[in-house]
Amino acid sequence: MMTAVIGKPAPDFKAESTIGPISLDQCQGRAVVLYFYPKDNTPGCTTEGQDFRDLYQDFLAASCLVLGVSRDSLKSHQSFCNKYQLPFPLIADTDETVCNLYGVIKQKNMYGKQVRGIERSTFLIDSAGKLVQEWRGVKVPGHAREVLQAARSIG
Repeated sequence: MMTAVIGKPAPDFKAESTIGPISLDQCQGRAVVLYFYPKDNTPGCTTEGQDFRDLYQDFLAASCLVLGVSRDSLKSHQSFCNKYQLPFPLIADTDETVCNLYGVIKQKNMYGKQVRGIERSTFLIDSAGKLVQEWRGVKVPGHAREVLQAARSIG
């Protein structure tokens, strides 16, 4: 299985999203921010979604699409989008296919228990489909703005 490597073509995928089936291939010609987050409606994930929402017009101006990915269902994603007016699609990766392509499933420690979950990560893909930058183990404050600066630099 192909996994994400800086400087190489980003792994393509087809998945269900809040705007219908979506693939990376469809986004050719525009840069893409693919951000993975653990769970809808949790404090960090909500803040991260709102930060990308608040900068969304700036991403579009930089000719860059934003896609959020978690293991939540389409129904959960739809409600999350509606509740926080998220203007970009969320991908329902319930079978972890996209997560595995980008290597974001990790063993995490939650309240003293080992659990498998998504490590908050973001990938920047240029308009030719090449992976140009990645952020792993993301801390939410200031992250969306940092990604926007990187997106502007590849435009």
